[in-house]
Amino acid sequence: MSHHGAGLRKLTKDRELVQQIAADWRDAAMTDADKALCSYAEKLTLKPSSLDSTNIEALRSNGFNDRAIHDACAIVAYFNFVTRIAEGLHVELEEYWAPEDVL
Repeated sequence: MSHHGAGLRKLTKDRELVQQIAADWRDAAMTDADKALCSYAEKLTLKPSSLDSTNIEALRSNGFNDRAIHDACAIVAYFNFVTRIAEGLHVELEEYWAPEDVL
């Protein structure tokens, strides 16, 4: 989270929110739509075979259209793929540091 947290802090400009997400996204001060997206991403990452139409409907009921759902799925799946490649090859992350990005 520290490597990606820096990017999220830069994007949101909200250090407290990023700390909440790092601790447990379920308790973070996010919209219902953001929480639905996090729930979907977590399930796709940890238990992809358990996804069903109710997960897609939860996204739709929070304002996501088919294109947004497709894009979310593709981004989460790609991120998981790249992470597994990096972990499988024991790739060292480049140092990323800026004083304003420290948690």
